[in-house]
Amino acid sequence: MTTAYPVLPLAAGTLARVLGNVLNFAVVSVKAATRAIRHRRDARMLAGLDSRMLADIGITRSDVNDAFAAPLWEDPTTLLSERAIERRMNRARLRTIAWDGDNKAFRRPPTNRPARQAV
Repeated sequence: MTTAYPVLPLAAGTLARVLGNVLNFAVVSVKAATRAIRHRRDARMLAGLDSRMLADIGITRSDVNDAFAAPLWEDPTTLLSERAIERRMNRARLRTIAWDGDNKAFRRPPTNRPARQAV
């Protein structure tokens, strides 16, 4: 007695999985390329701003130049956002150090307001 194995359904399922994976890879690649183009366009717009406007955002002209010095496949906006966050964190840290009440050299300046009274 011989046993017949269904070869066609197994082969069709494997072929469908392979084609699905290829199609998924193509879609992901196209999405990544369009995202990279959009981010480069946004970074080019930032490159057109003057230094004062860039400082309002929290980046410098050299940050923009560094972002465009990266290879084409790297996202320039990632570097720019990291630099802006880094500067913001450093400013907050320096502000905390400058207003530290324990440090006599950096004591908070007196205000002209009267002290609060306890209720």
